Amino acid sequence: MTAPLTPPPPPHEPSPHGSWPSAPGGYPGVAASHVTYGQDGPGMRTELREAAVVTVLVALAGVLLGLLWVWLAPRVPLVGDVVDGDWVVYFKDTEGEQAIGVDGIFTLLALAFGAVSALAAFVLRRRGSVPLVVALALGGLLGSVVAWRLGVWLGSVDDVLAQAKAAGKGATFSAPLKLGAKGALLAWPVAALAVHLGLMALFGPRDVEGYGHGQQGPYPKPYDAPPS
Repeated sequence: MTAPLTPPPPPHEPSPHGSWPSAPGGYPGVAASHVTYGQDGPGMRTELREAAVVTVLVALAGVLLGLLWVWLAPRVPLVGDVVDGDWVVYFKDTEGEQAIGVDGIFTLLALAFGAVSALAAFVLRRRGSVPLVVALALGGLLGSVVAWRLGVWLGSVDDVLAQAKAAGKGATFSAPLKLGAKGALLAWPVAALAVHLGLMALFGPRDVEGYGHGQQGPYPKPYDAPPS
């Protein structure tokens, strides 16, 4: 006479060892096909390589900013005159706002370039990271310096007195292009960081609570023990 076979425990009941049955996915009572893991990022080495590329591209965009600055910046009028036999140069309009406009045009262009660079980085990357943020800030600062030096070089005058003599006494000519407010160099990186932060807050990936940081649903529903 054979002993009666012990029927297997019904589904969702604890095993004889006091623990709930585990599925291949590693979570109690949940099949592996129902567990979705989030992306933890491409890796630090890849992020650093991408950050280096972003830094170089953003800095090179400073060439375009410099060209636009030279083209759009107002000209500061100067006048040459002879005083006691010596040529002197002075502003034609001492109360003019052309010099302020030169700094203002640079600042506005830098803000626009910062916003565009942050938007491009967000669209291509779709994920925030410390290397990317540093790349936007550093690239924006380098791009501002490139634009500033390029604009000054293109708008420079070898000899202001010689230009005044060539124009003639009392004639008006343009002053060399220069950036009076050096704080405008920070407009690009500040705008890039602000826009990128806003885009990440509005449209960036979300971390939801689950079985690990960065994982996204669907998540296994907690198992409730059957009533005894």
